[in-house]
Amino acid sequence: MRFISISFIISLVLMSAAVFADERANAANKMLVKQLRLIHLVEPKAKYQHQLTQLTYGKPTKETLEKIEFDIANFWAQRHIAIRDTNTTNINDPLIRAMALEPKMDNYLQLQNRISHLRWLAEHQQWTPIYIEGLIRPGMSHKSLLAIADRLMLLGDGVASAQSAESLDDRLVNGVRRFQRRHGLNPDGIIGPETLKWINVDPMERARILAKSFVQKAEFMSQRAEQFLVINIPAYEMELISQGKVELESRVIVGKPYRQTPLLSSAISNVVINPSWRVPKKILFNDLLPQVRIDGNYIEQREFDVFDREGNQVVRSAQQWRDLAAGPFPFRFVQRPGVNNTLGRYKFYFPNDYSVYLHDTSDPKLFNKSYRALSSGCIRIENVEGLANWMAANLVKDKQTWVDRHIDRNKTQWFALNSTLNVHLVYWTAWIDKDNLAQFRNDIYQKQSINDASDPSVAHINNL
Repeated sequence: MRFISISFIISLVLMSAAVFADERANAANKMLVKQLRLIHLVEPKAKYQHQLTQLTYGKPTKETLEKIEFDIANFWAQRHIAIRDTNTTNINDPLIRAMALEPKMDNYLQLQNRISHLRWLAEHQQWTPIYIEGLIRPGMSHKSLLAIADRLMLLGDGVASAQSAESLDDRLVNGVRRFQRRHGLNPDGIIGPETLKWINVDPMERARILAKSFVQKAEFMSQRAEQFLVINIPAYEMELISQGKVELESRVIVGKPYRQTPLLSSAISNVVINPSWRVPKKILFNDLLPQVRIDGNYIEQREFDVFDREGNQVVRSAQQWRDLAAGPFPFRFVQRPGVNNTLGRYKFYFPNDYSVYLHDTSDPKLFNKSYRALSSGCIRIENVEGLANWMAANLVKDKQTWVDRHIDRNKTQWFALNSTLNVHLVYWTAWIDKDNLAQFRNDIYQKQSINDASDPSVAHINNL
């Protein structure tokens, strides 16, 4: 019978401990790499690229790890986003420290999974642009359909049998529609310029769009009060959030690209039933006076009152208004309240330097359009009754007068609130939705530069 020496047992224990330590160190490095990849997408600095190289191709020293961990924690702290644990200075286990550095963000795991998938696509799939002329409608055949079907499958919108795509059949149409819905397009199943543009966006660009907007939204949400209204301009969407839950949502119409809705934060301080509309100068000269020059009856037909600089009402014939509109025009327009008023039934006022506010509309059919950058800067709300009722139930002081004023459609009434409601106009072009799907929207105001050619690390990051 052979006996195992104590020294041999000790050696095995030490070897096992060393292997265990190496495994945990390797696992920690992988977690740090995933974090740095996300951070580098948001903020493409050379130092993050260098740290990725150190973790990927070398064996970082204790001092190097401490610097990397500090920079990751600092990145989230600057954005007011909490991490899982800030007190790790006395923890020797690198894996526990790496886990503690993860940000406490909703859908963080889904974000990392989506970015990992997009990186895999960038590394293993050719993403050369697909070109078509005209439109590919359901039932049509086209030589590019096979490539388009492959893209949809790789992005999670298509079907596994894409290799047999010879025509835009029902299964492929359904994939196109899913893709269009995820990109805020009209889900008509027709492959046209806008749909093809998004199909051609390469995976790393998608990852950058998603990472930047996701972190922007997380930073915003980390600093909000318990109750607020948020309008995401590129998404044409409004949400009323209370106690961390969405209580009300609505489609909205925002400003045109040349009359942009501004990004701002303020607070709704008054609600107006049956508002009149004092026409801003720019809209008067750019939009209304050209109509008056065509037809002087436009003023009466649209129920405008006209005032001079002293505030006196001015009355002229239709021909006189046509003649006056052709030259200098020292008057202002005020549209009377009523069913034809441009602002509709409600106006939600919040102080700002841009003279914008939330309001109803006299043209609700516009909400059915997928492209809704159609206003002169103000925000039109589809579910305006829902917002008005919520305000009446929760914030309006004089509830009886609120009920009474709904009887008379032509009388304006301002209502004070028990407390203000914070409102934020934001600009996020991508997010993870409640079904864990990555949503993308057009950069309608051209505010985001995705490809930063000035920093070579943006191109190099895909190799790390």
